[in-house]
Amino acid sequence: MEISQLIAQLHDKTNDDAYLASDLLAKNGSEEVVNAMIELLQSTDTETKIMAARTLGLIKNNAVALDALLETIDNNPSIAGDLMVFLDGFDLSDKFVPIFKYSLYGSFKVVSIAEELLDYKEFDITPRVLKKATKAWNHYVNNVKHDEVFELKKEEVEGMLEDLRDYLENE
Repeated sequence: MEISQLIAQLHDKTNDDAYLASDLLAKNGSEEVVNAMIELLQSTDTETKIMAARTLGLIKNNAVALDALLETIDNNPSIAGDLMVFLDGFDLSDKFVPIFKYSLYGSFKVVSIAEELLDYKEFDITPRVLKKATKAWNHYVNNVKHDEVFELKKEEVEGMLEDLRDYLENE
């Protein structure tokens, strides 16, 4: 089947083979497929965006699409968690700060996925990354209600930031 036919299946609501099409497109993994999926991230249809993100997450050489996917997540809060699931298929090593921000400001699903990514993905931590993360944390501290949930979050985040500081000092 041609790439264009498979792409058409991703946003055909009457098609039950969208997952199969996604798998075949990911297996192909060509630049043409990646660019087509980046375009589909801009679709007005949420299911199409999710299928494009799924396909991109399965492609090995998908680095060029990461910023487009993060932008789609930022611009679609109602499906952000559904899109974030597919970040696991990307190299996030230089995306600590955006993932950290999702762990602070997202919905329950977004926060859960972001925390899992922070726990299990490898990140390049530099003094600049730590400074940006600390700035994001300070902004969060100054703009949320200080209740029991905040206190738990504070303990967790400040411990993590301290661990990162120690890591950088020992490097």
